[in-house]
Amino acid sequence: MKGPSHTPLFELLTPERFPQVEAQTVLPARPGRPVPLPPDLHLQLADALAAQGIKRLWTHQLECWSTAQRGEHFMVTTGTASGKSLCFNLPVLDGLLRDQHARAIYLYPTKALAQDQLRRIRLLTGKQVEVATYDGDTPSAARALARQKARVLLTNPDMIHLSLLPRHERWDDFFYNLRYVVIDEAHTYRGVFGSNVANVLRRLRRVASFYGAEPRFILASATIRNAREHARQLTGLEVTHVQGDGAPVGARKIVFWQPPLVEEELNLRRSTNSEAAELLAELVRHRVRSICFTKSRRQAELIYQQTVDLLKERVPGLAKRLSPYRAGYTPEQRRSIEKSLFSGELLAVVSTSALELGIDIGALDAAITVGYPGTVASLWQQWGRAGRGKGESLGIFVAGNDALEQFFVKHPDLLLGREVEAATIDFANPFLHLDHLAAAAYEAPLTTDDQEFFGPELAASLEQGVESGLLRRRGDSWFLVGSGFPAAKIGLRSTSGDQYTIVEEDTGDIVGTEGAETAFSALHPGAVYLHMGDAYLVTRLDLEQRVALVRQFWDTYHTVPRRETETRILSETLQTDHGRLTLHLGRIAVRNRVVAFQKRKIGSNEVLGTEELDLPAQEFITEALWFTIPTELFPSEAELVRLPGAIHAVEHALIALLPLFAMCDRWDIGGLSAPVHSQTEAPTIFVYDGHAGGVGISRQGFERFPEWVSDAERLVRDCSCESGCPSCIQSPKCGNWNEPLDKEMALHLLVSML
Repeated sequence: MKGPSHTPLFELLTPERFPQVEAQTVLPARPGRPVPLPPDLHLQLADALAAQGIKRLWTHQLECWSTAQRGEHFMVTTGTASGKSLCFNLPVLDGLLRDQHARAIYLYPTKALAQDQLRRIRLLTGKQVEVATYDGDTPSAARALARQKARVLLTNPDMIHLSLLPRHERWDDFFYNLRYVVIDEAHTYRGVFGSNVANVLRRLRRVASFYGAEPRFILASATIRNAREHARQLTGLEVTHVQGDGAPVGARKIVFWQPPLVEEELNLRRSTNSEAAELLAELVRHRVRSICFTKSRRQAELIYQQTVDLLKERVPGLAKRLSPYRAGYTPEQRRSIEKSLFSGELLAVVSTSALELGIDIGALDAAITVGYPGTVASLWQQWGRAGRGKGESLGIFVAGNDALEQFFVKHPDLLLGREVEAATIDFANPFLHLDHLAAAAYEAPLTTDDQEFFGPELAASLEQGVESGLLRRRGDSWFLVGSGFPAAKIGLRSTSGDQYTIVEEDTGDIVGTEGAETAFSALHPGAVYLHMGDAYLVTRLDLEQRVALVRQFWDTYHTVPRRETETRILSETLQTDHGRLTLHLGRIAVRNRVVAFQKRKIGSNEVLGTEELDLPAQEFITEALWFTIPTELFPSEAELVRLPGAIHAVEHALIALLPLFAMCDRWDIGGLSAPVHSQTEAPTIFVYDGHAGGVGISRQGFERFPEWVSDAERLVRDCSCESGCPSCIQSPKCGNWNEPLDKEMALHLLVSML
């Protein structure tokens, strides 16, 4: 692709033209591996594919077809734009065309994806298969029609949880004929959300069994390290893993973009927003069709506006060929943007992760990722939005001051060669599993035969349910206590039913919810609360009603809480030796008390003020890893005095890099470094799951400890600052306001841990 200056795509961004290009590499093209259509494919589908110009399949698509024909549950993991939709649409729609009573459920994490799939299915089946979307926006009349007529129901886990399962008798004919359950973008179901969805899917299998149905499960996902295990944890079934991407991929140039330093002493760099706007304006100027991914709605709007302003100065005619794209727009607005981007009317969009997933937006040339999106898998997913098919493309990573982002830009080979993360879930987490058993008892009394769905530990869980007052036993069955609607009390995105509702005080609109374990840190009076990139000031926290009142906030500071944290070891599950250390994995109780907060200026982090808080302590039980530090590593008195700063800095470095191994955010992880812990009677570092019960995050650290420590040592060693900065050992979530920290002694400790 060439722009008006006839600059080839791969020569647009070079170190000679832009000193911000810290590193670059070209990933070679890969030819496709086509195979003939299966001879037994239904004629309607073969004709529909031919009408779209598809005369052959890729090898992985045929393997999925063959696996489905053998009656196996399967999960396919291939790259972006590899045609995953056909992997499940062909076997499912073939089955529905041959059996006029058969039904299917397709689960999607977003409404936009469901709408995109609706279009794809109609292209394949025309009017022969009735398809309906079923979500929170679906009117009552349309819901009734979907129940009666839909043969493919495009919905989401929340609607299965809150509508279909509790009222399954209304859906009796649908469940009786349910043959397939498709779970697209399965990698998004991880952590707390994935653990809750895993329970919902077990309840779905159980309800289907009441009507004699045993639907086949088909999962599609971006590449993850533990695909087969994740599918089994999610569904409770043994699943065949289909991999080996047979689709063609064009050459892709990867560029690592390092913003220039603006505060050398503090090691602070120019805003990623300004850098991304300059970069996007340059690409649009050369008519490079681009997408720029941001972490928040606010950031998307800011980069969009800055880019438009730059284009108005430099190439006024192109400013109108740019658009933001984010959650919060109406479905009509979103579809209009998607259509304009697909047609080429728009040259570029600035998007939140809403466009990361598989919506068809046509062939793009460049994908910019501003800041680390949370997982290596997401980064590749975003870059994969450009160059769909055989075309050349650019993938650009703009690094901020964050430790993980600086780690990648300084060690690009460790990113490009790194295996993607494991998706972690724990469906049996008692802090959510017992509530789902109560919901299942509402759907039908539980028996020990339900081990088929809930596993061999069901009997113990049922007894826990009785002890906690959720269930009562009568004969060989367990019934729900009371007459409530238990599903309504379960938030799929929290381990605790005790959620705080965030309400806009002027309008009464619900902004969102926050789990009880994090509510005091995020929603204390005076906190600046960020939700979907918008800032709100918390004006009141009602502990009895569990409501936080907020109003929109436009000032230029953010808030950082100060916490007093204590840990108590409850039990040890695993233990292993690593050099001079003994590493432990087990259950701990975490006791947090938020005692104060600071107001800090955005950008410089200057402290504008400190306010005391009077909030009760909170305690939760979770999974953790911990290890003690041999004091002989600090032989002199002078070194021993520096031990608290050293172990605190090591804790921060480890937490910053744990998301490389588990699909999580650093905000999902907690930590404590104790110069002398009351139980171990030694200097101890704890790293724990930040959600009650745990979801397997710290377990990944335990299993990958040598690599994890090696990466942390490299992070601290290669940072150019003298005493610690946000790019290495300072943490934006530190409950002690990053005091004390000792970079030099932390490096000494990390080297000794290798």
